[in-house]
Amino acid sequence: MKPEDPPSDEISPDQFFDADLRLGQIVEAHPFPEARKPAFKLTIDFGPGVGIKKSSAQITDHYDLDTLVGKCVIGVVNFPARQIGPVRSEVLVLGVSDADGAIVLLSPDFDAPLGARVC
Repeated sequence: MKPEDPPSDEISPDQFFDADLRLGQIVEAHPFPEARKPAFKLTIDFGPGVGIKKSSAQITDHYDLDTLVGKCVIGVVNFPARQIGPVRSEVLVLGVSDADGAIVLLSPDFDAPLGARVC
C-alpha cells in the first residue's frame, strides 16, 4: 500500500481486536540474501507469555543491522506462520510507508514492558 492509496473496506471493532499487537525488542538481525526483495531476518523478544518470534522485514532502506538490535517494534503475534523462502516468519512487524514507499518501523516513544499489548 502506498501513502496515496485510499483506505480499504471497513472492518468491525471485533475484527480489529482479534489482532494481537504487542511490543517486542529486536534481539538479532541478519542479512536475508535469499529474499526476492532486500530484507533482513529478525529475531524479536515479545517477553513472557509470547516469547521469541522470528520474522523477515523489507526495511533495508532506513535501517542497517547494527541499528536494529535493541530497537523496540510493534508486531502482530497471532498471525499464522508463513514460509518466506528459507525463513519461517512467525510475526508481522508493523511499519508505515514513507513518501518513496520505503518502510519506517512503528516504535514507541517511551519505554514499556516487552509483550505489552497495543491499545
